[in-house]
Amino acid sequence: MSRVHSKEEYPYVTVKLNVNGKDYEASVRPYERLIDVLRYKLGLTSVKEGCGRGECGACVVIMDGKLVPSCLVLAVRANNKRIITLEGLAPEGKIHAIQKAFLDTLSVQCGFCFPGVILAVKWLLDKNPNPSDEEIKEILGGHLCRCGSYLRFIKAVKLAVKYLQEGKVYFDIKELRSVSSAR
Repeated sequence: MSRVHSKEEYPYVTVKLNVNGKDYEASVRPYERLIDVLRYKLGLTSVKEGCGRGECGACVVIMDGKLVPSCLVLAVRANNKRIITLEGLAPEGKIHAIQKAFLDTLSVQCGFCFPGVILAVKWLLDKNPNPSDEEIKEILGGHLCRCGSYLRFIKAVKLAVKYLQEGKVYFDIKELRSVSSAR
């Protein structure tokens, strides 16, 4: 005999998350996903839902050093984990070298896939600061870009590697604005 459960039968659970270096506590139902907590409870809108099946890469985050699709992670499974989203990639007023490289190579078109792709590249470069073309293609293979910017993404990753090897990790946003307005 099947039984329909009401929301009241699933009590809230408190989870502790360290997101982008800040500690949070959130009350969640046992069935709530990490993507929903990040977007709707913490307001981190870079984490996007594309497919809801972990296939498109739009919702990936770095959790305890692993690249994971947040749409497939229950929030209770993220308890006491360290999570990085695009919002935590650079200090206030700066952008990361990876973001700058993607802008410099005109890789960003509609921008929907951008946060997930950037985090995947960050994860890759943390593991291997000088990846081969095959390694770059492999990490990008987990991301659906509807604009088809994959070739530009490869150029962007190579430029990001160059920036990082030169010690240029962060770029000031104000400098980017002055360059773009001078054009």
